[in-house]
Amino acid sequence: MKSASRDQIYEDLKNARSNFRKTELEGIDLSGMDLSGADFRFSDLSGVNFSNSILKKTNLSFSNLDDANFENADLTDANLSFSSLVETNLTNAKIAGANFSFSGISKRNPADRFASLTHFLYRTGWFGTVIGIFIGAFIFYGVSAVIYFTHQILTASDPRLAMLNQYIVGNNISGGIITVLITNWLSSPLEKYFKAAWLQHFALSLIVGIGYLGLITFSYFQFGDKIITDVLEKFPNQVTNSAPWYVYVLCPIFVANVFHYFQKQGKQLTLIITEQELQLSELEKSKTKAELEALQAKINPHFLYNSLNSIASLVHIDPDKAEQMTLLLSKLFRYVTNKKADYFDSLDNELEMVATYLEIEQVRFGDRLSFKIIVRDETLRNLPVPRFLIQPVVENAIKHGIARIADRGVIEVRVTKEQNLLRITVHDNGPSFPEPISGGYGLQSVQNKLKLLYGDKAAVSLQNLPLKQVILELPFAP
Repeated sequence: MKSASRDQIYEDLKNARSNFRKTELEGIDLSGMDLSGADFRFSDLSGVNFSNSILKKTNLSFSNLDDANFENADLTDANLSFSSLVETNLTNAKIAGANFSFSGISKRNPADRFASLTHFLYRTGWFGTVIGIFIGAFIFYGVSAVIYFTHQILTASDPRLAMLNQYIVGNNISGGIITVLITNWLSSPLEKYFKAAWLQHFALSLIVGIGYLGLITFSYFQFGDKIITDVLEKFPNQVTNSAPWYVYVLCPIFVANVFHYFQKQGKQLTLIITEQELQLSELEKSKTKAELEALQAKINPHFLYNSLNSIASLVHIDPDKAEQMTLLLSKLFRYVTNKKADYFDSLDNELEMVATYLEIEQVRFGDRLSFKIIVRDETLRNLPVPRFLIQPVVENAIKHGIARIADRGVIEVRVTKEQNLLRITVHDNGPSFPEPISGGYGLQSVQNKLKLLYGDKAAVSLQNLPLKQVILELPFAP
C-alpha cells in the first residue's frame, strides 16, 4: 500500500487527481478539505480526522475507518459499503443518500478487537498470515483425503476393500453432519447458560465427543465389525494399524468448536449490521420528519391580512358577520396550531377545516364565491389522510382561479373511491392552467408531502379538460 500526506492529497485534488486507492493515511488530519468524488477504496483510514470536510460522492468502500472522525462532515451520496466503522464518530454528519451496506459498526473497546479471527486476517500481519496458512493447509488436507478415498472406492480390486472405504467415508460424512447439527442446536443454549467462552467450548467439546463415540460405536457393531473382519481375512497384509480411537474424537471436537466460534462471529456481525440499519432508519425517519414539518401548510399571510381587513370593515357595517368571520378564523387557526396532532387526521376533520377556510373566503368574496363539498360514501370520512392536504389545493384554486374572474366563482371538492385509491378532486371555474400544465409552490408542496408519506403509491395530477381540476390519489392506508 502507498502512503500519502495531507499536502500530497491537496496537490492531487488541485490537479484533478483523486485516486487514493490502497493508501495508508492512518491518523492523518484531513479536516475542512473538499474531497468530493475522491476514491479511497481499500485504504487504511483509521483515526483520520475528516471533521467539517466535504465528502460528497466519495468512495470509501472496503476501507478501514475505525476511530475516524466525520463530525460535521458532508457524506452526501458517499459509498461506505463493506467498511469497518468501529468507534467512528458521525456526529452531525450529513449522510443523505450515503451507502452503509454491510459496514461494521461496533462499540467494542480497541483491546477487544484482537479477539476476532476476522480482525487478524484483515490486518494481514504475521499472526493473521499464520492463521491463514493453517486454515488453508487444513482445507487442502481435507480435500486431498476426499480425493484419495473416492479414488480408493472407484478403483478397489475387491468389493470388500471398496466397502471398507465406503464405511470409512460414511462414518466421516455422518460424523460431520451430526457435529454441525449438534453445534447449531447447542450454540444458543451454550451462550445463554455459559457467559465465559472457554466454558461454552468445553461443554460443546464434551457433548460432541461423547456423541461421536456413540455414533462410531453404533456404526461399528451395526456395519463395521463384519466389513473389517471380512477384509482382514482376505487381505491380512493390506490393512494397516489404525490410530487410537481417541485421536479420531479430536476431529469432530475441532470442527464443532470452529463452527461455534464462527456462528458467534456471524451473530455479532448480524447485530452490528442490524444496529447500523436501525441507526440509518432513525436518521431517515428524522430527515423525513423534518421535511414533513417544513411542508406542513402554513396559512398564507396575505389570507390573514385580507381576513382581518374584512373583519375591520364589517365591524361597523355588519357586526354579526364580523363576529361570524372572527369565530371562523379562530376555529381555523385552532386546527392549524394543534401541536398534538400527527401527520394524519380523519378525512372528516380535514374537510371541516377546508369548509371553514372557504367560509372565511366566502365572507370576503361575497356572492362571487360559492362552494360544494361532496362525499358520496360517508364511510370514507373516517379514513386517515395527511393533514393540510386539501387546503393548499383549495387556496391555489382561489388565488389562481376565482380571484381572476369577475363572474361568480365555484369551487367543488369531491371525494370518491376508485378501486384501491382514495380520489380527492378540487374543481374551480377559473382560467385554465397555463400550458404546459404545472403547479406552483402550493401544489408542489402537496406533491412532495405525498411522496414522503406514500412513495410512488400516491399522485397529483392537473387537468384542463373536460374540467379544470386538481386530482389527488392516495392509498387507503398511510
